[in-house]
Amino acid sequence: DGGKYKGYSPFLDSLVDVGYTFKYSFANGRKSIDAMPSVLASIPAIESPFVLSTYYNNHMTTLPILLKPKGYKSAFFHGAPNGSMGFLAFSRLAGFDEYYGKDEYNNDKDFDGTWGIWDEEFLQYMAHTLDTFHQPFMASVFTVTSHHPFVLPKRYDSVFKSVDFPLQRCIEYTDFAIRRFFHTASHMPWYRNTLFVITADHVSINQREEFKNPMGYFAVPIIFFHPGGHLRGFDTLRVAQQIDILPTIMHYLGYNRPYFAFGQNLFNTPYEKKFAVNYLNGIYRLYHKDYMIEFNGTQVLHLYNFRRDPLLQHDMLGRDPSVDQQMENLTKAFIQQYKNRMIDNCLTLRKGCE
Repeated sequence: DGGKYKGYSPFLDSLVDVGYTFKYSFANGRKSIDAMPSVLASIPAIESPFVLSTYYNNHMTTLPILLKPKGYKSAFFHGAPNGSMGFLAFSRLAGFDEYYGKDEYNNDKDFDGTWGIWDEEFLQYMAHTLDTFHQPFMASVFTVTSHHPFVLPKRYDSVFKSVDFPLQRCIEYTDFAIRRFFHTASHMPWYRNTLFVITADHVSINQREEFKNPMGYFAVPIIFFHPGGHLRGFDTLRVAQQIDILPTIMHYLGYNRPYFAFGQNLFNTPYEKKFAVNYLNGIYRLYHKDYMIEFNGTQVLHLYNFRRDPLLQHDMLGRDPSVDQQMENLTKAFIQQYKNRMIDNCLTLRKGCE
């Protein structure tokens, strides 16, 4: 909007200026339960959420499992009642050493009445808990306040005011809570030696036209921030997705052992080899170079130049058969890899799964 758009997350916007992020970045699912496998295990939600599938107990490559032999303690934080959304169960399968939920927080006066502990209080609790850990460690947090019915602590009713719809004030509040977390953490000894990765679990309601189509349904930020490093940039070429977070982190840490991931390293995978994928209502969508293909499992439905046509109004299918074929082949190859590895329990590089 030529700089006229009023954002609702000024602190996160400021991290974009001092971190590394992407113009085109996507979730690999549409539900909160899709986010943990995507971000922490590089497993996208294809056809059904991984945690609800028959492959839930497959061996996995996860951040805690990869980092544990390097001496990293791992912890997952979620301010909701323990066991909700299956996060506690998945955290155990993923190899997390510790889980901190509403039970561990142990102070119901900070309960929002619906979802869990208010983001501000819970993120402060997380910061102080992390400060008790020996380095190195890795931790993940799933915040809760920016969900329906979009209520805030009473003391902020006159501070964060809804403009168009109630979600906006919750976004402002959570952004404020994240700012306070970073302020607290910045005074702790582990802060400058920590890589922070921020993303959304999925897209929420939105009034802007670019988010009212199949590409916009999955558009979420992915931000890498290292206060003690030189990791800065705004990548307008590579398409990024949640399943890329694991291999990108491992590359940044200098990890040099082989492992399996559906995603790709965002820092050194060439633009011409980078792709992103998601699935909704029977349609696979794959992004590669300038194009996004829609494929129903048997035939190609549409092809768009998503960079020139972000509203997806101009179908390019049939204009260049070589592009059509390349995109179709790449999509089929991903689907084949995904299904075969699920069926064969090959989400790791164990013997027989190279």
